[in-house]
This record gives sequence, structure tokens and C-alpha cells, in this order.
Amino acid sequence: MKRILPPNVSQTRFAQALRAFAGVVGQDWVLDTDTDRDTYLDAYSPGLEENHAPAAAIAPADVQQVQAVLKIANQYRIPLWPISRGKNFGYGGASPRMPGTVVLDMGRLNRIIEVNAARGYCIVEPGVGFFDLFEYVQANKIPLQLGIPGNGWGSVVGNALERGFSGMGDHSNNICGMELVLADGEVVRTGMGAIGNGAAWPLFKHGFGPSWDQLIVQSNFAIVTKLCLWMRPTDEMVMNIEVKLPRPEDLEWYTNAVTPLRLSGVLEGFVRTTSHMASATVPTLRREWHTGRDSIPDNVIAQIMQRFNVGWWNGPLVLSGPAEVCEARLKLVLAQLAKFSNLEFPVTRSSGAQRGPTTYPLQMTNWFGGRGGHIGFSPAMPSDGRLVQEQFERTRRRYIEFGLDYSGTFYNDGRSSTNVNLILFDRDDAEQLQRVHGLFRALVADAKQMGYGEYRTHISYMDDVAATFDFNNHAMRRLNERVKDTLDPNGVLAPGRNGIWPAAYRNQRGKV
Repeated sequence: MKRILPPNVSQTRFAQALRAFAGVVGQDWVLDTDTDRDTYLDAYSPGLEENHAPAAAIAPADVQQVQAVLKIANQYRIPLWPISRGKNFGYGGASPRMPGTVVLDMGRLNRIIEVNAARGYCIVEPGVGFFDLFEYVQANKIPLQLGIPGNGWGSVVGNALERGFSGMGDHSNNICGMELVLADGEVVRTGMGAIGNGAAWPLFKHGFGPSWDQLIVQSNFAIVTKLCLWMRPTDEMVMNIEVKLPRPEDLEWYTNAVTPLRLSGVLEGFVRTTSHMASATVPTLRREWHTGRDSIPDNVIAQIMQRFNVGWWNGPLVLSGPAEVCEARLKLVLAQLAKFSNLEFPVTRSSGAQRGPTTYPLQMTNWFGGRGGHIGFSPAMPSDGRLVQEQFERTRRRYIEFGLDYSGTFYNDGRSSTNVNLILFDRDDAEQLQRVHGLFRALVADAKQMGYGEYRTHISYMDDVAATFDFNNHAMRRLNERVKDTLDPNGVLAPGRNGIWPAAYRNQRGKV
């Protein structure tokens, strides 16, 4: 893609900045051709690529180079978009929120600094992927496991900083200390790492005074160069309790059945309940089922359920840990389910060996054929059966209204449920893309009316979602931006990320 410059930056000034960047990272690591820029475009974007096109990319090799790059960015007022590996698929990939921003690719910082079996943690740099860490653990026979999301290509650090999750829960909850580079180049370690020889840095989540780890998550306040992350000991046993709920309305009773089990700790991590469509979108194409431009009808849904032997809603429930404990918890789970239903819930047992990362689920983007794309709409709500059922029904009606295929999952942590709604589309179908935008914005409005907010969103919709957090005239957004302007007065770090705009670019809010 041809270059799009940052706002208020001339060709001359930008060329001077690139030469200065090359003096730090080397000319080979200033990625400035049309092909280079194409590499950082969102491969699954729901809109025009130029809406989030980078002006170039820079790939530093270490913390010292990151510091030097920031000095130059401040000198020339060049905005940077830090990425770990750029695999945040469905949320913008490697693309920046504001067109013309230079991608700061942290992929070369890819060391696994430590994996400690006795204390159950790792310390990694942002370029370490889930495949890397999993293979390291396996090769060194370390009896630890990590939460692995559906897309295994991603960065361990980037996923945790985006509040990514797996069956083990929200990965940001496992953060215990980080090393940061602030916009002015200063290096900070949080928590117990703020002690020069902090022995408990990866072990105790708080230090002395405010805790900064969660303030950095999903922010644009600093660049993370090292992350301490808790891991879990390998399980002796894993039990899968197969759940196939035949009717869409079964979601209500099932939510009420499993919520107290999760709240009490009988079930751990996220309790996942996903619709039938997930069984069809990966191994098949839509045209095998339906060729209309309307939402897939109920009779086709019945065919999908029959072919793949799935319910309208599906689990499983997972128990893991010592075998004796799993067997005791199994009795509690089955007794609770029997209070609500006469359905059979088959149980399988296996060793606790963890399966490795995979990228197979990304085949879902082929659903419509052509250049497939996907985004998600994921509001959080109370784990109450009636409210969850109403959220599903309200959302599915919107999918039908806009002629798109409903595919939803609820992740229940006992107190809240996060409703991840997958929106698949053909990027080359302009009319369908208009329906995608209409659906997304309708879902934002519906959730806001109910008092629900998204926990994470695509870069194209960050301002829309941030605007729904409007208590006291958007007091939280104003607070975020006060902190932003203090830490980053020139606004060089990720302008617009999650609706946080620095003063230098605040006039870009709402522009896509």
C-alpha cells in the first residue's frame, strides 16, 4: 500500500525520522516499502484497508533500541503503534487505530527469560508466541501449562495485555509484574520489581503503593518489554462432561445450573457454552448449507445439528487436577445438572497432558468464500439465566434483521458472563459489509441500553465502544486521557487505542 502519513507530518520530516530510526535499528529493520506496509494491514478487516494503514514499521532488537526509537519519535512527533506479534486477529491484527501511525514491531524481543516450575511462573518478552512457550515447556519437561487461546499464533504478552482468555480464564489475571518503557524512554518495573533486586517480582502481585499492572492492560500508557505471568501445574487428570442442549431456550436453565458451581469453585476457569454454528463454520462452507442472503433458517440449523451430532448449545464442562478431587467434583456437577434436566451427560477421562496451540479455528473465515473476515462483539453481563437468555434472543434477532448467521458463545465465570458473538463476512461483498457495520452498531446500542459493555473490540469500533462508558459525562475517558497527556505529552504511543486519544490527536476521535 502507498504511504499515508500521520496527521500534520510532512514528507520531509517523516523522511528525516526514518533515517534517524535506521541509525538505531539498522536500515534492514525500517520496513518502508509498499509490500512492508501491506504486511501490517488487517487481514480480516471489515472496512477499507487505508482506514488503518501504517506509514511504515520499525523493529527494534532490545530495550535500549526501544528507548532510542522513542526519543526520535518525540523529537519528530511521529506516532507509534506497538505490537507484540501482530496476530490480534478479529481485533485489527497489526494495524494501527490511526492511519499513518508507524508500527513498532516488538517481535524481535523474543526471549523466554525464565520458566520456574517450583513457583509456577514464566518471564517472557513480547515476541514470544504460544507455540514458542509450549514447545519450550515440552522440550524441557517442565510440569507447567499455560492457558492457550483459540488462535495459537499470537503473543503470550500481547494476549494477556488484551485480556485474552482460554478455558483457564482471563489471562490478564495471571500477570504479576512487568517491565515498561514509558513514552519518554524511562524504564520502569512494576510491583516487587521496583526493588532493584526484587526477589518476589513474579510472585507477589502488588508492590508498595499503587498497582500499575492492570492500569497498563489495554492502555496506551507504556510499552511492555517483559512480562511475568503465572502458569498452572500440569494436571493429573482431565474430565470432559459432554453437554448438548437441544433447544435454544435451554441456555437459561443451564446458566442457572452451572453458575453456582463456578462461583463455589467446583468448576474452574470459564464455563463455555457455544452455539451449533461453531461446528459448521470451520470444516464446511456456507454454500453447502444455504445460498440465500438471509440468515441461515431453522431447518438448516437442524441439518447442521444432525450432521455434526451437536446440540443447539454445546459444552463441554471440564474438570481437571488430582484424579480423586476430579471424581468428587464430578458427583457434585452431575447432581446439580440432574436438578434441572433429564439429559444424559457422558463423561470421558484422560491424562492431564496439555494439547498444544493450533490455528485451525481460523478456517472459519472461509465460511462465505472469497477473502473472509471476522470480528466479534463481546459484552459482559451478570451470570443470570434469564438475562443471558434474553441477551441471546435479542442478539440473534439482530443477526436475522441484518441477514447474517448467528454464532455465539457465553463464557461464565460465576459472577459475569461474557457473550462473544462472531460475525463472519466476505470482505469483497460491499453490500454485506454495510450490513456488518449496521449489525455491530445495533449490538453496541442494545448492550448499552441494558447496561452491558464490551470488554474488547476491533480498532474500527474503539471510539464507539469507549463512548458507551459514559458515567458522569465520560469521566473515565477523561481520567484516562489526563493520565495519557501526563505520561505521553507528545502523544507518540498508540493514539486512539481503546478510545484514549492524546491531546495532539484528540481531533481524530470518531474518524475511521
